[in-house]
Amino acid sequence: MNVKKIAVLGSTGSIGTQTLEVIQQYPNSFNLIGLSAGNNLTLFKQQLLAFEPKIAVIQDPNNAAELTAFIKTNTLKTQLITGNEGLRTLATQPLDLLVSAISGTTALIPTLDAIQNGCNIALANKELLVAAGHIITQEAQKNKVQLLPVDSEHAAIKQCLSGQQKTDIKQITLTASGGPFFNFTDEQLQTVSPKQALKHPNWSMGKKISIDSATLANKGLEVIE
Repeated sequence: MNVKKIAVLGSTGSIGTQTLEVIQQYPNSFNLIGLSAGNNLTLFKQQLLAFEPKIAVIQDPNNAAELTAFIKTNTLKTQLITGNEGLRTLATQPLDLLVSAISGTTALIPTLDAIQNGCNIALANKELLVAAGHIITQEAQKNKVQLLPVDSEHAAIKQCLSGQQKTDIKQITLTASGGPFFNFTDEQLQTVSPKQALKHPNWSMGKKISIDSATLANKGLEVIE
């Protein structure tokens, strides 16, 4: 069996945790090389115990001492590195797939590094294509790398389009999940608050994505993607 070597940028987020669930279900199919996280140290520690990756990256160097002590106490064979250079080191390991799931543009350079290293990309970060889509797609074509959308809408669209000729497609519709202001009148929308916008009825997301979702700014980014 061909075991795929995988690294996850953003392992404590929604896409990252779901990726690890899949890896747990198919342990003979995947070799988890490395993980990266932001500030959710509690969950990151649990992931390090469960998977003991070769490399762990924490973006904030201020958290390095705590994680170093944790790795030593639990006798883990994991190398801890920090910051953007840490992300680049992880992204340029010999990999079959890099899951790029860090929000914002932090993952832009590491993702490009991985593409130029010939690694396929599972992309869950729409900001990368919004900010530098022409660069990423050109580099992917140049290096014969697959860009695989794993964000819900784009993954579904890719599956629907598989095997179809471009000339057969007349329209693509991106749906919205129904946020906190679904069915609000124009008058009601005049008095909504950020606190209300953060209470998404269907999904638990970070503050920025929740606000972008409530205002439909996120949907605009998805159209660009």
